[in-house]
Amino acid sequence: MFDSLTKNLDNILRRIKGTAVITESNTREAMREIRMALLEADVSYKVVKDFTTICQQRAMGQEVLRSVSPGQQVVKIVHDELVNLMGPVDHAIQYNEHGPTIIMLAGLQGSGKTTTAAKLARFLQHKGHTPMLVAADVQRPAAVEQLKVLGAQLKLPVYFEDGGRPPRICERSIQAAREKNCDLVVLDTAGRLHIDEALMQELGEIKDRVKPQQVYLVCDAMTGQDAVNSANEFNQKIEIDGVILTKLDGDARGGAALSIKAVTGKPIKFIGMGERLESLEEFHPDRMASRILGMGDVVSLVEKVQAQVDADRARELEEKIRKRSLTLEDFLEQLQQVKKLGSLQDIMGALPGMSGVDFSSAEGEIPRVEAIVRSMTFEERRDPEIIDSSRRRRIASGSGTNTQEVNQLLKQFRQMKKVMKQFSEGSVRKNLGGGLSGGALMARRPPKPPRGPGFRVR
Repeated sequence: MFDSLTKNLDNILRRIKGTAVITESNTREAMREIRMALLEADVSYKVVKDFTTICQQRAMGQEVLRSVSPGQQVVKIVHDELVNLMGPVDHAIQYNEHGPTIIMLAGLQGSGKTTTAAKLARFLQHKGHTPMLVAADVQRPAAVEQLKVLGAQLKLPVYFEDGGRPPRICERSIQAAREKNCDLVVLDTAGRLHIDEALMQELGEIKDRVKPQQVYLVCDAMTGQDAVNSANEFNQKIEIDGVILTKLDGDARGGAALSIKAVTGKPIKFIGMGERLESLEEFHPDRMASRILGMGDVVSLVEKVQAQVDADRARELEEKIRKRSLTLEDFLEQLQQVKKLGSLQDIMGALPGMSGVDFSSAEGEIPRVEAIVRSMTFEERRDPEIIDSSRRRRIASGSGTNTQEVNQLLKQFRQMKKVMKQFSEGSVRKNLGGGLSGGALMARRPPKPPRGPGFRVR
């Protein structure tokens, strides 16, 4: 996410961090480079111009703190202005006390509305609501079937009709939601071009009939300025309440995320960070600014872990580590948990100092490791020490690998047990500074990028 922008800004700000004295000359040069980096990221020209002007004015007028170097203060100014540029964001939804709350999704063709409708329904379902999905996209072939399949996966009702006009379908769905005791309705409307007057009028008719509490525009982040332009057009014609940016995990530039609030005045409410139904997140400008500047996003990572990892099972695992009884069965389970959190690149990118490391090779090793462990018997997973040369040959044959790879996994597993034992005993924390939390330690001293097989620094 935003890899190219993060790399460019990191190089620029790394040079200015070591600057002993901030002058008008070196500040102007840094802002010129930041301006070029943002323009390359497809950020709106006016947004870039205003952003760098404000940063330069603040940098030259900033009173230097004794505990912070002038260069570090410039970095903080850039961070704060990025937060101001993308925020503030209010994630609250105004719920309807007298009937189902209606959320209407609109957007261009191919922006990912149908999948986003299901993701949003799942997100709100986990907040304690009972959503109904409404298939109001009668333009795209199989759109209704797609939403029915997604609804079945989430065990949520889907309202659809064979034929009929979308405004009437949406209107009748509200009564259906009341009958099924659903307190929330998500309308999946057809994709359209903002220049298609007939379809835009249809959207306006849907809005007039059902009077939704929230209207969200679904935009593909990878389209950059096109997403911003379409948001402007939709906002002028139907007045949206916010934006959901999809495919943000694949956006290397960041132009849409950095421009859309400033240009349209409408906040980014949610972001899509993958294809899975659970990969919709609330948008936090401060966390996004930290990721853009290579500072990581530990808070979001912790929230993901809390949502995906079973607390009781985690305590059992901790006890096993303390007693040195961790098995390859546990290791395999942990791999499954990691996969639920998203790609390894995204997970490690949330850690400070790791944004410039390419984990794609390491991520490709996960299926190989799983195959090796799954080719072991239950007894071998419980006690790897019984795996002799003949067992290793059998495991290698069953997993499509070779004995060297099996040996390497067993060696790495033994090393991992030693390291985890150190953490469980608190020796590592003690050596690193006692009461500091893991997040604070990483913020103060970002970890060095790993080197060796499976990793390469960009």
